[in-house]
Amino acid sequence: MPTFCRHNRFVERCPICSKDLPGNSPSGSRPARAKRAQSAASTGAASRRRVRGEPMRVHREGRAEDDGYRSPLVPGVRASADAIRLAEEVAFAGGRLLALAVEPPGLYGAARALAAQDLERATWTCFLIAYLSPLQDVEDPFAGIRSVLAATPTADALVAGAEPPDLQGIPVGPRTSHDPARGADTLIAYGQWVQRAGGPPAGDPARAGATQAAAFSGDPAWSPERRFERLFERLALPGFGRMGRYELLVTLGRLGCYELRPDSLHLSGVRGASAEDLSILAAKRVFGIGDPLLLDRRAAALAHAVAVPVETLDVALANWAAPQRATLGFPQQTRDEGAHERALDALGL
Repeated sequence: MPTFCRHNRFVERCPICSKDLPGNSPSGSRPARAKRAQSAASTGAASRRRVRGEPMRVHREGRAEDDGYRSPLVPGVRASADAIRLAEEVAFAGGRLLALAVEPPGLYGAARALAAQDLERATWTCFLIAYLSPLQDVEDPFAGIRSVLAATPTADALVAGAEPPDLQGIPVGPRTSHDPARGADTLIAYGQWVQRAGGPPAGDPARAGATQAAAFSGDPAWSPERRFERLFERLALPGFGRMGRYELLVTLGRLGCYELRPDSLHLSGVRGASAEDLSILAAKRVFGIGDPLLLDRRAAALAHAVAVPVETLDVALANWAAPQRATLGFPQQTRDEGAHERALDALGL
């Protein structure tokens, strides 16, 4: 009886899964000389193509050497070193989420303190943190965001259609959504979204003007998961992709500004996913498949096995794929030891 693999091919004919069959080594059966010759030929052909056409940019993925490691939770990971590094990033991302809810640093803490008194300013602060991203390896990672807040402390004028703040020259962090080529277009779109979604209910003259609180609260009958899902869909603004939207809603929920809780990484249904969204790129590598729906399912299975909130994997996967960990305004040593131990155990390390 023929056996099909996860790529919907006969196992014997699949260039990936056939390596796991008895007698097939991970490195393959061809001599190294043949591999080097093929590589040289490919490089030469690519060089000839580049002479005639546009310059080609090559992105090299840093992977550890296949040492025979296998886990059904992360079928795309083939090296123990990569699995260990994933557990480390789960520990950092888990510690970050815990700190957000208990003792958030910098502007996160300021937004949390504002939430009880001035929810509009707290929401605007969180939006700028998610959109611009804290800086990396500097004394004040929120310096760029503070400068925008000093010029525009609230979103009221922006919602009313006033001139948006000038972002030219503003330093941004590694997880920023800001594209200098767009200028302030995304901020303008955000103000328009609040104007549409946060307007006063019909027949209620006591509530004049649109507010961010109304826009993010939505229907009071929604569950936290439903509210997260609906806002994630509605916040699909120009220049504000999955990464920024997800980070904003997770931050607002963790700081206690609104009742928001994701039930997935929301990788499925995302149109025009940016090549800079490392969470998506890493998920494809870690889970060994490109289908967004299956990526969400496998991410949820991993989060369940490690006993961490699924949103932990958003930053964990992105940092796993990045050349340097994005600390996002948190100390480098931020860590959830319990999550680290559970991740190592779930991954069989």
